[in-house]
Amino acid sequence: MNRTSKSTNKKQIELDQEGEEKGLSGFIATAGVILAISYPLLAISTGLRAIYQLFFKDGVTNYLAPALSAIAALLYLIATIGFAVRERWAWRISVVALGLEMALVLLVGTLSVIYPNTIGRTVWRYYGIDYAFFPLVQPLLGLLWLFHHKTLTAYGIRQ
Repeated sequence: MNRTSKSTNKKQIELDQEGEEKGLSGFIATAGVILAISYPLLAISTGLRAIYQLFFKDGVTNYLAPALSAIAALLYLIATIGFAVRERWAWRISVVALGLEMALVLLVGTLSVIYPNTIGRTVWRYYGIDYAFFPLVQPLLGLLWLFHHKTLTAYGIRQ
């Protein structure tokens, strides 16, 4: 190999490594944007569903499902703060909200399998089946994003 070929290969390796690192950064940034958009949308859809069921739908006898959907909408809004505000306090609030959301998705999802008539049609019924299981996956993605080292650095949690 001549000198030009070695130089070109070295530059290509440097570009590949830089591109790989930028790709990771791009992925993390994109995931944050997706979460910052999807959480408010889910909050709106879930909140409107709860409001309709609680106040406008005739014949509702079981208020557990709409109440759980209202709690879900509130948690989605709280979690959104951490995706939009790059401060330590917002990060902590989002971690707590997503942890609680994950626990409730698993609890309500399991109870809806065991006692389907008691739980009713809530956003977390059967682990979010009415929302393509997004309520099950979304808090996991959110927690993974919040605990990623680049996110921790951006929030000032880790140097």
